[in-house]
Amino acid sequence: MRTDKGWRRFYAAGWLFSMVCGAAATFQWHEHMKEVERRAEEAERTREEMAQRRAAEERLRIARELHDSLTHSISVIKVQAGVAVHLAQKNGEQPSEALLAIQEASSAAVRELRATLDVLRRDDPHNGTGLDQVPALVERTRSSGVPTTYAVRGEARPLPPDVEQAAYRVVQEALTNVTRHARDATAKVQIEYGADRLTVRVEDDGTSTPAPPVPGYGLVGMRERVTALGGRLQAQPGAERGFTVCAELPVPT
Repeated sequence: MRTDKGWRRFYAAGWLFSMVCGAAATFQWHEHMKEVERRAEEAERTREEMAQRRAAEERLRIARELHDSLTHSISVIKVQAGVAVHLAQKNGEQPSEALLAIQEASSAAVRELRATLDVLRRDDPHNGTGLDQVPALVERTRSSGVPTTYAVRGEARPLPPDVEQAAYRVVQEALTNVTRHARDATAKVQIEYGADRLTVRVEDDGTSTPAPPVPGYGLVGMRERVTALGGRLQAQPGAERGFTVCAELPVPT
């Protein structure tokens, strides 16, 4: 009997020891998994920080390149246009509309470039080029000699900054192309606020060819901006004359 009791005590002690060892092993395994997860999270944060740092360095590099190249050239154009206007007025002459348009466009380009440089340095997703600036674009196009109308349909409301910026850029590029390429043209800009989308339409009635447009950087940039937001862009000449750019941008409801 004593032998049986001794074996029972031995087995009980063995089971107790096994349970303690198992609990300790389980605890160590959980602690090990927590450490693995912590290291994985730390590695992910490190990768994100490195990616953000590289992106910041690239933005600064682009800002420096823009400042060293474009800012100087545009500033020279602005100064020269201002001098020409001043000399014309000093001589009692009326500056030409083309010269005044160059002066205004160069001033606007300097302001926009400075805003872009500020965005690159501050990592701000919205640089102030929104729909509230479209009337100024229309007015500059008129000053360049292209009669342009502007209309808003639907109930205007605040939109996400990236949607407003994309819409502004579409109008800007389309009106720039009208000024450069369309002859004897008038232009129409229309912004339509829909329930779940914003439609931007710019069309002109200038002379054109029925052939599809050659995709330059401006058109490619417009399409990239629109598609990046889940929208679609159509840019095509009219049946007989004119050209139409239409962008549909989804708006979160």
